[in-house]
Amino acid sequence: MDTPNYIKSLLMPNGQKPRGRRVWSIDLESVWLPFFLSTNTMGDTAIASDALGAPLRLAYNADGSVKFSKTGRPVTKVAREVADSVKLIRENFTAGLVAYATGVITENPEGYKAQVEQAREAGEPIVAKDRANLDKAIANAMVEAVAEAEVKAKVKGKAKVAVTA
Repeated sequence: MDTPNYIKSLLMPNGQKPRGRRVWSIDLESVWLPFFLSTNTMGDTAIASDALGAPLRLAYNADGSVKFSKTGRPVTKVAREVADSVKLIRENFTAGLVAYATGVITENPEGYKAQVEQAREAGEPIVAKDRANLDKAIANAMVEAVAEAEVKAKVKGKAKVAVTA
């Protein structure tokens, strides 16, 4: 099985780092809006013009009042039609990745199994080191917690002695 070009292109860095509101970790203004405007132009989608013209909307509470975050800023959300279209693309993208992996596993099970084993073996030292460091950190935290509890118990005991004396 030859790797399709669209899969190869997903794995190539392109150097672009757009900034702004993101939907599914992809920039809304520089990627999603031009894409959906293009798909509408070609007749592949029929996303309402108001959703594309004003993709960010104020969020409202159940009582109809404007919703604010804990920091006091107004909460915005992405227009439902845009968000639903992104969700559909995400689901289709995921299905495409799974289909590709399934195709590779079916056509080259030995190669896939070898790749899994190679990755497992390469990861073993990292997992072992992380496990040892975590065990050490937990043991240190326990020692500190016991020492802190003993100090608190001594202070509490001295306070009782001073009151009763």
